[in-house]
Amino acid sequence: MSERDSRAVAKTPSRRRFLKLSGASAMLATSLAGCAGTEGGGSTATEAPSGDGGSTDSGGGGQTSTGTPTPSGPDSVVFGQPAGISGKWDFLQPAVSQASELATQQINEAGGPLDAEFELLRRDTAVNPQQARQVVRQMVNNDGVPAINGLFSSEIVPLWDMIQELEVPIISPWPGSTFLDTRGGDGGTPEDLSDDEWLWRTVIGDTVHTAGAAQAMVENDFTTIGVMNGTSAGERSWADSFIAAFENLGGTVAQRVEVSEGQSSYQSSLNRLFQADFDAWALGVALTDATTVIRDWSNAGYGRQLLLEDGLMDADLIEAVGSEAEGAWIAAGSTQGPNYDAFLTGFQEMGDADVHTWGVASYDATNVLALATHRAGEATPEAIERNIGPVTREGGTAVANFAEGKEALDAGEEINYEGAVTPVDFTEFGNVWGNVSVSTVGPDGFSEEFTIQADTLKESIANY
Repeated sequence: MSERDSRAVAKTPSRRRFLKLSGASAMLATSLAGCAGTEGGGSTATEAPSGDGGSTDSGGGGQTSTGTPTPSGPDSVVFGQPAGISGKWDFLQPAVSQASELATQQINEAGGPLDAEFELLRRDTAVNPQQARQVVRQMVNNDGVPAINGLFSSEIVPLWDMIQELEVPIISPWPGSTFLDTRGGDGGTPEDLSDDEWLWRTVIGDTVHTAGAAQAMVENDFTTIGVMNGTSAGERSWADSFIAAFENLGGTVAQRVEVSEGQSSYQSSLNRLFQADFDAWALGVALTDATTVIRDWSNAGYGRQLLLEDGLMDADLIEAVGSEAEGAWIAAGSTQGPNYDAFLTGFQEMGDADVHTWGVASYDATNVLALATHRAGEATPEAIERNIGPVTREGGTAVANFAEGKEALDAGEEINYEGAVTPVDFTEFGNVWGNVSVSTVGPDGFSEEFTIQADTLKESIANY
């Protein structure tokens, strides 16, 4: 892969290198039924199974479902998108897919990075680390993608060494894990790859939104709490981060209970938790388990204020236990960044998925990758990695989308992409800051109560 200076290459169009990917040019419409295997609602991503080879839905390498060879060539730039199409977080995938498809459509309407057709190659990982390992290696080694848009905390943490070995930039809208607080990014030195750790996230980390949750609890006189959480990397990280922030503010954790997933009843775990004396309790588990826990809690009449993990802020929770969870709090990264309104209009025109933070962050991740590629002048991992920081950090012309960014770059300007969910000013560790919204749960949906500004949280977070 080229080690050439990215700005020099950008000024020499004849030396641009375009990604060639056999079988990735077809735009396949798939079904976003919320289950395993397929997605869609007018998908502009190339959908492929998670097995070996670079095939589309047909399973035939480089062919469409009709058996006709798929067009390929030097006029396409294709990025990988590992996705939670199935698994315990599948209910969140529709908005992420729809938002990235919106970005893809807009990018191509603006002529694409390097004036090439832009595409996403989406494969299901089921949020399973081993399946994610196979999917990522396949995308990099077989399909030759120069960058990836995706991966959850529970996939990133166990695959960290592999990610460093591959040296392919990953921008994810998913991970909240505190593991990434001081890992990832470019060290603030974009031209020097020696200190890069190749992972960036466009969603605020657990450290930020749990600090907001802890502040909300303490400010409302909930100073002693109980905590129940799952054992996966994401749930444990959320609980650890919340507890650290809560105790830092002077709060006391009276009892903590960790539970395994997939149980038909959590009554015994709730009994153990509520043996302690506390004012409120926090719950960090996936949706299916949260539904069971909340029903057991409600039926037993334990009472006390409930705080939910941010990943549970979805319409499916309301449908399942909106009445039982009425009055519960949920603190999550605000969906409304500098350019949210423009994003929302396009998102709603693309389909009927319920918007949430990770969906908006997916739109930002897709745009950043495309802009970094265009500034780089070539679609190689090293060139893209060097240009992620430069197209997002302060100092250039503020742009809200790929079209504005491409126009400015082509005019010789530096740019600062300001996103739909956050300003996307990446820290040296590849993290972003954003506001935290605290909402209450009701039978008809979520009602935002108040917002905690990012600037007030920065004061209490040293390394991020």
